[in-house]
Amino acid sequence: MAEITAALVKELRETTGAGMMDCKKALTEANGDKEAAIDWLRKKGLAAAAKKSGRVAAEGLVGVASAANKAAIVEVNAETDFVARNETFQDFVARVAQIALDVGDDIEAISAAPFADGRTVAEQLTHMVATIGENMTIRRAKVLTVKQGVVASYMHQALKPGLGKIGVLAAIEGPDELATLETLGRQVGMHVAATRPDALDVDAVDPAALERERAVLSEQARASGKPEAIIEKMVEGRIRKYYEEVVLLEQVWVHDGESRVRAVVKKAGVSLTGFVRFQLGEGIEKPKDDFAAEVAATAGV
Repeated sequence: MAEITAALVKELRETTGAGMMDCKKALTEANGDKEAAIDWLRKKGLAAAAKKSGRVAAEGLVGVASAANKAAIVEVNAETDFVARNETFQDFVARVAQIALDVGDDIEAISAAPFADGRTVAEQLTHMVATIGENMTIRRAKVLTVKQGVVASYMHQALKPGLGKIGVLAAIEGPDELATLETLGRQVGMHVAATRPDALDVDAVDPAALERERAVLSEQARASGKPEAIIEKMVEGRIRKYYEEVVLLEQVWVHDGESRVRAVVKKAGVSLTGFVRFQLGEGIEKPKDDFAAEVAATAGV
């Protein structure tokens, strides 16, 4: 029996894109012959993952997991919405969220964490790519914690508890009973899902984004032909309006259409210390299908 070294397993994995355990088994079956191991993987349908890795994956699911004083949110992508309804994929997303809760939101740490059957998360993902037949990626993750309070979660368009298309975490610090904080946190989550704020407070606004906005507003104000002193006041007034659009604490509370979020939080006697909003596929450029070209290519035209 030939020696199956870690280096040989790694080399086969890089060549085929198959999981580590699958590569080791293939080499064992092939008595250490790499080419025969590749054929074994191909016959099992496990060498296909690498070929799929370049395809755009913008569908999938957002998943959340919670524990005392913290919660995690992850986005796992696939190529089609059909996969999101696959129970194996749903179970994977739910377990990845739970793993993120344990190891943190670093994608490399999540990928290297044990999953099941001797596979890591990354190896399980590769196995799923090969067996389900679509490219899949763990795109992002975030964990929020509080010292005293809750990290509440809200899932919009949920397929099942903790899995859906838009997920929100809201960190609420306060001495109230957890049920009270959870209720407020869920209301904040619903608000964030609807209004898509960029920052928690004014100080957290991206300086580069603020400067771009200020430059645009200044140019618009100068077009009025008014004196510079008036222009400055016009710009500052519009910046305040900008804050009301992008800063969570400055937004109008969607649940009553009147109060500011900061006033609602203050009245409750708690602190809103952080939030995260993941919308499935946001920011991913999806290719535009050209059906005519696809038909022509299939026909060999």
